[in-house]
Amino acid sequence: MTTTDSNKAMPFEGLHEECGVFGMYDFDGGDVASSIYYGLFALQHRGQESCGIAVSETSGPKGKVTSYKGMGLVNEVFDGETLEKMRGDIGVGHVRYSTAGESTRENAQPLVLNYVKGTLALAHNGNLINAKELKKDLEYTGAIFQTTIDSEVIAYHIARERLQSKTAEEAVRRACMKLKGAYALVVASPRKLIGARDPFGFKPLCIGKRDNAYILASETCALDTIGAEFVRDVLPGEVVTITPEKGVESDMEMALPKEKEARCIFEYIYFARPDSHIDGVSVYGSRIKAGKFLAMDSPVEADLVTGVPESGNAAALGYSLQSGIPYGTAFVKNGYVGRTFIKPKQSSRESSVRIKLNVLKEAVAGKRVVMIDDSIVRGTTSDRIVRMLREAGATEVHVRISSPPFLWPCYFGTDIPEREQLIAYKRSIEDIRKIIGADSLGYLGMERLDEMVEGLSICRGCFNGKYPMEPPKEDIRGEYFDKEIDMAKKLERNL
Repeated sequence: MTTTDSNKAMPFEGLHEECGVFGMYDFDGGDVASSIYYGLFALQHRGQESCGIAVSETSGPKGKVTSYKGMGLVNEVFDGETLEKMRGDIGVGHVRYSTAGESTRENAQPLVLNYVKGTLALAHNGNLINAKELKKDLEYTGAIFQTTIDSEVIAYHIARERLQSKTAEEAVRRACMKLKGAYALVVASPRKLIGARDPFGFKPLCIGKRDNAYILASETCALDTIGAEFVRDVLPGEVVTITPEKGVESDMEMALPKEKEARCIFEYIYFARPDSHIDGVSVYGSRIKAGKFLAMDSPVEADLVTGVPESGNAAALGYSLQSGIPYGTAFVKNGYVGRTFIKPKQSSRESSVRIKLNVLKEAVAGKRVVMIDDSIVRGTTSDRIVRMLREAGATEVHVRISSPPFLWPCYFGTDIPEREQLIAYKRSIEDIRKIIGADSLGYLGMERLDEMVEGLSICRGCFNGKYPMEPPKEDIRGEYFDKEIDMAKKLERNL
């Protein structure tokens, strides 16, 4: 990922996931803020723009929620003193990367709503394709919005439905039935922790337990971080309600037939941490398989297999195991390039890619190298990395990609841009190979995706244009997204 001079994340140099969510309810009354903090820390890879935590005491007054959020990484926004003041046995947390809605503190989550029935604290991962219409309906009945994110539309609809529902969980389900698109929701009402996953299962959500506390989290790695045990995944279309009286209750009224589910394949290829399991499938295992399939389908004679950190590493190991070509580290990654990294001006000789990655010359000099990466979006980063390997002395560079070529945009929370911005659009693999300067180029075959995720139903829309639901007629990713596209075009012209 590259950044602009204004410290903003620049899109399209790599893929980005929208958000990570975490919720916790301690039935014994213990404070949950610090555990939510560590849970968010484990989910930091899902969003580095902003984060927040909201907690309340279930034994206290219904309207009191303590909330804190800000721009930056989890450890930049929160300190021990702040967390110490956040008293409450129920709460939700959020890390954000924006694909719709500007990157500002106002758009940071969780969102906290005070209304006639009490309070709601909501954290959302995903993208709605009908948010514009839903927002317009609310505005015509007097709603005033404080943010530009579709998560606020969800919160308003839950609050509105609560006025006509017997329970908070019924209000969540009724609101969700109006939503079209991708969502994993964690909602804290005054006495309940509620989780919801869209019927297609685009975004992951799981349930954990530690002693007498229950957790909802985007990934299982967050459960491991706080010493909680994995209970199960929230199923696509399921609404779960967690209370001391009844434990975990399930509502499957929104569920679709299994064959219609459409999980985002990039959770397994790129987004999720390799130590997570999603819907019973190991992310690490999926990436190892992808690498093995690449070695079977796109073999080449070489001396070294290496991955572009971090998501390329497991696939590179899989390629090595299958091919017998030694696996090695060719890149040193600067782990301290966070959101405050200021991109060098175009007139400067520093490269943002070189600041993030450097090549170990001793590892690649005089060798034929197979370089594994998770994707090629616009191609500018791949071009630079191939060039860096050659400058370090690699005699050949063979690029293998652990996903099929991108040919279509995504509207469900992944910032894959319009088709004209994609390097694979109207170009052959040979054309792309020449552009990035590789000796050979191979992509993962579409037919391998099912094997990679052990037969789970997945979304392939960004590869074949066949979305699980009718896509919007116009780009719904917002004015901010359009500005970023313009900035990306300017950057490309200056490369």
